Amino acid sequence: MTEITAPKSPVTAEQFADEIREQLKYTQNVTAEQATAADVYVAVSKAVRNHLADSWFKTQADTVNGNTKAVGYLSAEFLMGKQLENALLNAGLTDQFDKAVEALGFKPKDIVDAEYEPGLGNGGLGRLAACFIDSLASLGVPAFGYGIQYKYGIFKQKFDENGKQVETPDYWLANEEPWGHTDYNRDQKVSFGGKVVENADGTKTWEPAWSVRAVPVDYMVPGYKSQRVNTLRLWTAKSYDEFDLLAFNRSEYMDAVAPQVKAENISKILYPEDSTKVGKELRLEQQYFFVSASLHDAIRVFYPGQDKPDLTTFPNKIVFQLNDTHPVIGIPELMRILIDEYGYDWDTAWSITTKTFNYTCHTLLPEALEVWPASLIGELLPRHLEIIEKINAQFEAELKAKGVAAGTIKDMAIYTGDAVRMAYLATYGGSHVNGVAELHSQLLKDVTLKNFSDVYPDKFTNVTNGVTPRRFVKLANPRLSDLITEGLGTDKWVADLELLKGLEPLAKDDEFVKKFAAVKKANKHAFVGFAKDHYGIDIDENTLFNTMVKRLHEYKRQSLKILAVISTYADIKSGKVKAEDITPRTVFFGAKAAPGYYLAKMTIELINNVSRVISSDSAVKGKLAVHMLPNYNVEMAQNLIPATELDEQISQAGKEASGTGNMKFALNGALTVGTLDGANVEIRERVGADNFFLFGMTVDEVEAQYANGYDPAKYYEADPRLKQAIDLVADGTFSNGDRNAYSPLVADWLTKDWFMTLADFSAYMGIQSEIEALYADELEWNRKAVLNVANSGYFSSDRSMEDYLERIWHTAPLA
Repeated sequence: MTEITAPKSPVTAEQFADEIREQLKYTQNVTAEQATAADVYVAVSKAVRNHLADSWFKTQADTVNGNTKAVGYLSAEFLMGKQLENALLNAGLTDQFDKAVEALGFKPKDIVDAEYEPGLGNGGLGRLAACFIDSLASLGVPAFGYGIQYKYGIFKQKFDENGKQVETPDYWLANEEPWGHTDYNRDQKVSFGGKVVENADGTKTWEPAWSVRAVPVDYMVPGYKSQRVNTLRLWTAKSYDEFDLLAFNRSEYMDAVAPQVKAENISKILYPEDSTKVGKELRLEQQYFFVSASLHDAIRVFYPGQDKPDLTTFPNKIVFQLNDTHPVIGIPELMRILIDEYGYDWDTAWSITTKTFNYTCHTLLPEALEVWPASLIGELLPRHLEIIEKINAQFEAELKAKGVAAGTIKDMAIYTGDAVRMAYLATYGGSHVNGVAELHSQLLKDVTLKNFSDVYPDKFTNVTNGVTPRRFVKLANPRLSDLITEGLGTDKWVADLELLKGLEPLAKDDEFVKKFAAVKKANKHAFVGFAKDHYGIDIDENTLFNTMVKRLHEYKRQSLKILAVISTYADIKSGKVKAEDITPRTVFFGAKAAPGYYLAKMTIELINNVSRVISSDSAVKGKLAVHMLPNYNVEMAQNLIPATELDEQISQAGKEASGTGNMKFALNGALTVGTLDGANVEIRERVGADNFFLFGMTVDEVEAQYANGYDPAKYYEADPRLKQAIDLVADGTFSNGDRNAYSPLVADWLTKDWFMTLADFSAYMGIQSEIEALYADELEWNRKAVLNVANSGYFSSDRSMEDYLERIWHTAPLA
């Protein structure tokens, strides 16, 4: 691991308290005696920013003036989580904070709780980006995160009286947000629409129809115990013509603000619903908006004040990672900038562009590989469509010269005439393509991008995902962190997670294992309080805490879990199984469904209504409970993951790219029940097959089912427990007698079931007896949990970043 330097000597608690008082007085306009917890939160945050400022400015200067290539991480999402505790930890100010706010008459927890979590991401993609920029700063690698400052985030999830998901705006910016600095002096102009004019000299000029102002909001990204503070630069869209006074004076009030509304819509919502043309337009506008602003910003940063910079050196200054297909429009945009704005010829521009970009593919699902209608790109970005057409023509000529068959060339087309395939554009237009787990990367080469891998094998590599141990162990699980430090005799594991391997011998030490079990019990007790405070629910802490939290998608198979719950409930109700003979279990779900994803939203409704029925049935009280926790976010994860004993990673084999929740749970001492999918494969290899509950079909077995014509009804008819569970959904048991409530979901299970929930049901139910038998042996269960922690050090995002540095970016930490 890269050596992490210690921070400068921190202030005393008394000095920090004085700094907070000054912030309260001079920026919050209140005295310490008048201040609320919200006031103190803002004051503390600003004081911490001041402590980070010198390192931030020095890092920026060293990045621009040094010879170390920087990393630009382009991502539509950055699911950061709350900032205060993380900044305090990384700056070495946690103890001073605790004592200072207590001296001011406040509890540290109340100040931390006053922060509203930023609504800048949806799930694993955005949380991965946040982990990565944390690790880059901690390793001392110069980096910029680039994205969008969404005013209302993804959405705030609520459930109505029928258990249905309701999306409401997430007003995370309703109060003062002290971490972001809006810099109006470093804005960029981003244009759309219009036409392309060919000049007399053969060059092209794009004459846009309208433009918006991209204003950067900068967030400090401090490294752990490091002098390096990187930048997360998020763009917010503003209009150049915010208010039409003439229209207003004509009483045309809506017209007076129309330009402002049109511009600001671009940065209002993450992933606007795109089932309509207008929704698709807005998504493409968002993607182009932030990559265009970011590319122009990078040129400004690395060539300050230069009208005619030598951009042939651009790939030596910064390398851009495309986090999924959302930023891929950056490839034709950089070509346009180089050719149209700086006068480079095509070949030179292409050489610069391909050296600048690399692409991370995060999926194996064909429908998740973005494909844009060519007509839409032509309408919004006419010059870019021309460039894409030329890229495609060059690509086809290159393939033909390599002897690739005509049919294969057609299959590999970036531009089909009707559509633009963004994953194909990214694969051809960048230096490297990486998957995010060993299995995923292999399937990319063998299936999803096979033709590209056959022609360009050297482009493909793997970097298995990781998570930051600072947030997801040190902050989220202080009790376990203290025990790890006690067991290892050092806290250096926070920056070098492979040191966890030193816990392995302690799994044989009964006293240490008992301490570990006590930590888990304390975490469960703490989550019971958290759930009561936040959701108003009562939880029995003397049950197995069984958790499935992740984005709601059919391939992740929340349906499999809820059908298993229904089956267990039915067995108890029918007398087939005595309630006293089963392991008491509380099942937690947390998931948001995309607003237009009908079956996913229906699955949430079903889970909520199963929860309602079970909670009101005295026959299973204390033995089985289900809770669908609303608005799953980073804060919930940091409280639920440390309390979880059994984690569900049950996606269909071959569909999950990696997953990072599986890593967080393993690092926090949960055992996993899962399939051989994504990073589950590597987790099982490292923690040991005996310490992982494996079930389900393999990738090859899944493919054989598809090839032979999968018939889900066959499994329904053959398995009485499965049939009973589905029949209970169909007959209105969980819908107040309404037999039609879940008919689309039932019909999908019985006639399509594309992700083979029914085929894996029997194996999933079969593994439950093994889980329950082990859980009955508390010492042995916790011994295996210790081994999970000890052998999960590989799954640090620090290690992921070092792999990117070596295999893809070819850069290093600042000197």
